[in-house]
Amino acid sequence: MDKKIPFLDLKAAYLEAKDSIDAAYQRVMDSGWYILGEELEAFESEFAQFSGARHCIGVGNGLEALVLIFLAKGIGPGDEVIVPSNTYIASWLAVSMVGAKVVPVEPKVATYNLDPQLIEAAITPATKAIMPVHLYGQKSEMKPITEIANRHGLFVIEDSAQMQLRGHAPVKDINAGSAAGFSFYPGKNLGAFGDAGCVVTDDDNLAETLKKLRNYGSKQKYYNEVKGRNSRLDPLQAAFLRAKLPLLESWNLRRAQIAEYYRESLAGLEGLVLPVIAAGCPHAWHIFAIRHPQRDALQAWLAERGVGSLIHYPIPPHLSEAYSDLGYRKGDFPIAEEIHQSELSLPMGPHLSMEDAAYVASAIQEFCQNSA
Repeated sequence: MDKKIPFLDLKAAYLEAKDSIDAAYQRVMDSGWYILGEELEAFESEFAQFSGARHCIGVGNGLEALVLIFLAKGIGPGDEVIVPSNTYIASWLAVSMVGAKVVPVEPKVATYNLDPQLIEAAITPATKAIMPVHLYGQKSEMKPITEIANRHGLFVIEDSAQMQLRGHAPVKDINAGSAAGFSFYPGKNLGAFGDAGCVVTDDDNLAETLKKLRNYGSKQKYYNEVKGRNSRLDPLQAAFLRAKLPLLESWNLRRAQIAEYYRESLAGLEGLVLPVIAAGCPHAWHIFAIRHPQRDALQAWLAERGVGSLIHYPIPPHLSEAYSDLGYRKGDFPIAEEIHQSELSLPMGPHLSMEDAAYVASAIQEFCQNSA
């Protein structure tokens, strides 16, 4: 089989922005300034404007972005945070890393995101925050989640690692100030060339606290006001992100066009479940996730035809060895388990040609017809 369609073509993204990226590298190297500084501040300003938030604080990676928000909010041992049962384990790890307790709540099976109708039953006197995850790039149902948070005096901390769209700032009408953590892992819609992340918020005080926490607890060198950590987005990655940011909207549009083609071409196939866009919840199409009861066979079928695919994610957090101490068993979160057992992510990215998307769709159509 000569045909090879990768799950994601990262090199093509570099080649499209090559001149700007190479110039960014040279600019930083020539500056002689490699920690914090003007390059990072320029990216923070540009990404805050893109997101529609007052502040952007660059940090080491997406996990650190969430951890630092929890630390800034004073969330720690004895506190509980409501998290989706269906997510990448990093969402849970952020809670655990500050000593708080994860309280899983099931998603809606159609959207894969936190089900607002199940949240209040999980709230206890120890609950301090709700952390919706905009999984696969599909925005969570923030209006009812915000209303619940306001009724109970809870923080809303958004895991936006997979959601990079213009205007996607944290919810505005929250009683205690909200924030969103982003990842710029290379495979994201806006990816760096290594680990990178940021927090966006409209809360002035929170932004100042985060700037201290990411830099050893110091706003001025050697004057440490709080117990911080080292989690700084370095200027080189900031420069690379600045070079790619002007392309992000057009890249997101290409993703949306591919997603629409998949949704039209694969509609009605036996056993195949396609993504659902929730009303009023835009989709960044970071991942185009389908489900099929014969997921593993479908993945093998595609591989035989040169089509790359990934499983996001094979093991739900509650069944991972890392969280065996919580004592969860198979069947405790059946919706999350169903999703993890049947999900398959198709090739998706701004450099996937429509010809290759048609080839992927044709291969899936053939599989579904043969397995019906």
